[in-house]
Amino acid sequence: MTGTGFSFDKEKLHINVARLKRDKDVFEIVIDPDKAMEYKAGKNVLLNEVLMDEAVFTDARKGLRASEHKLKEIFGTEDVLEVAKIILSKGEVQETSEHRAKLQEEKKRKILNIIHRNCVDPKTHLPHPLERIEAAMEEAKVKIDHNRTPEEQVEEIIKQLRIIIPIKMESKQIDIIIPSQYGAKCYGVVSNYGKMLKDEWLNDGSWHVIVEMPSGLELEFYDKLNSMTHGSVESKVIATK
Repeated sequence: MTGTGFSFDKEKLHINVARLKRDKDVFEIVIDPDKAMEYKAGKNVLLNEVLMDEAVFTDARKGLRASEHKLKEIFGTEDVLEVAKIILSKGEVQETSEHRAKLQEEKKRKILNIIHRNCVDPKTHLPHPLERIEAAMEEAKVKIDHNRTPEEQVEEIIKQLRIIIPIKMESKQIDIIIPSQYGAKCYGVVSNYGKMLKDEWLNDGSWHVIVEMPSGLELEFYDKLNSMTHGSVESKVIATK
């Protein structure tokens, strides 16, 4: 805990708070917004990294602290840290414009990568470069919803991109045989790239697997396997969806 306290003067306008309302009562804690969002997301962040002051306020910008009696009445405890946990869990975390912009950019990057990995140009069956997808998003004036996950928005965004570039979601089933000396070390790589539909060890010790994966990962997958097996892997596409 920093425990520094605040002099509530002209700087008070720049503090960030998490706020919880209970009927007519309002309770606030002063926070680091980035740490607070990470804490709420379940990341490994300590509470004392989130709080900028070990106090609960009724109005943080005016420096008005909640009474111990009121904390006990509403939260069942006077322990500031326990109350802070409740406020973070059930309350609203105020975000700065910089923090919101950072989250938007992170969400945009995730969306771009999902589209790049899962979609191809239907004419060439190859993925579009990330730069081309991003340019198409800008040209289509795609708006990223701050309140929805990247996965929830991808399908809708792909529909918007089709106006600008030929693009579709596509997956392939690839039949692979890996020599015995490389099978074990390649197992994790194959399973990470897609869903294994068939998995068997042949009489000569080689590994036979059929894996289904997004078409956008195909070339990267081949490069990885060839690097690990010195080009001795056998592979062929048996289905495209």
